[in-house]
Amino acid sequence: MNRTRSASAYEEACRYLPGGVNSPVRAFRAVGGVPVFARRGRGARIEDIDGNEYVDFVCSWGPLILGHAHPAVVERIRAIATGGTTFGMPTEGETDLAREVVARVPSVEKVRFVSSGTEAAMSAIRLARAFTGRPKIVKFAGCYHGHSDSLLVKAGSGAATFGSPDSPGVPDALARETLVLPYNNLEAVERALGACGPEVAAVLLEPVAANMGLVLPKPGFLEGLREICSRHGALLIFDEVITGFRLGLGGAQEHYGVLPDLTCLGKVLGGGLPLAAFGGRREILDRLSPDGPVYQAGTLSGNPLAVGAGLATLREIAKPGFFASLHEKTARFVEAVRQAARDAGARVEIPCLGSMFTVFFREGPVEDFGSVLGCDRERFARFHRVLLEEGVYWPPSQFEVCFVSAAHGDAELGQALEGLRKAFQAVRD
Repeated sequence: MNRTRSASAYEEACRYLPGGVNSPVRAFRAVGGVPVFARRGRGARIEDIDGNEYVDFVCSWGPLILGHAHPAVVERIRAIATGGTTFGMPTEGETDLAREVVARVPSVEKVRFVSSGTEAAMSAIRLARAFTGRPKIVKFAGCYHGHSDSLLVKAGSGAATFGSPDSPGVPDALARETLVLPYNNLEAVERALGACGPEVAAVLLEPVAANMGLVLPKPGFLEGLREICSRHGALLIFDEVITGFRLGLGGAQEHYGVLPDLTCLGKVLGGGLPLAAFGGRREILDRLSPDGPVYQAGTLSGNPLAVGAGLATLREIAKPGFFASLHEKTARFVEAVRQAARDAGARVEIPCLGSMFTVFFREGPVEDFGSVLGCDRERFARFHRVLLEEGVYWPPSQFEVCFVSAAHGDAELGQALEGLRKAFQAVRD
């Protein structure tokens, strides 16, 4: 497959952008080769600047649950844009979308819109600290919540270790306010809050981990976190930037029946445009300025184009049978992928939930970041390169999730399955 123009475009981009990209994973450093430069997308397919077409399982890293350029979303953006793209003033669309979020997400009574998931998580933590009067937060290794300073930390030795900076530019003193624990390990949470519970403002996690590949919560893990947080007076924050409106209208909290105190939303919420949010119990959200003392602001927060795209998307996915159809289609496809791997003798683990899945190059359950790190990343890189040649656009990292959209039909999934069969054969043990 010829990608000469993409190679040239990447060389030019590297002259002006760090790594030639505006988000690191796009640079293909984990899989090798030249990044694909997109030209257009339609439905479940994307076309690059060389004219190559791919079946897309990245879906812009999750927002495009309806596929690329869905007519209802495009028309709504076009209609709004003709009247202006931003005002720095309230619009009725913001209230309409907020009403929809509050109606759909079980734990949310009020919501504040921002422009990115990083902003949502950062703001939720600030609010939790102010509400509880406590400085420390707990996060879990492998769960990603954006690139704010408090969250760019890594675990040291032991089951519960105060963080050290995971990036230059993050002060040690700030990182020490973050406690990093292993995902799916309630005993570690009990020990940590037993030791320093009066200092912990919040426990923050992806209820379904989707930034180290797809790692599902063990039975009882989320319920246990809810009980421990309530007992110790810490807030429970669900980062549902990926799972919100992806697992269902009520997200992971509805799916598992566990209600957090605060929720972060994004991705699907914006319908493909930059939009995120954090929300929760009224008494907590009422601490936000201008009603309360906790400051948070943003020039483009609640941007009318993003709000319109989000509202159009939410109205489409609220139609009867939408999620049942999407999840059933995904389950059938993933089972066919598992069979293709078995036929090729490829040792892989493929968890699936809703319309998300990951092909992990390892044997045995994937329960936490440690087990993810045991994957064969070199085999994954070769697997990715074969898929690209077969016209299948796969996440360029072992630590990412594949997404199926409503636009993926039999033709697209059939083509992808043929590519996957060849890729498994190419990297079989």
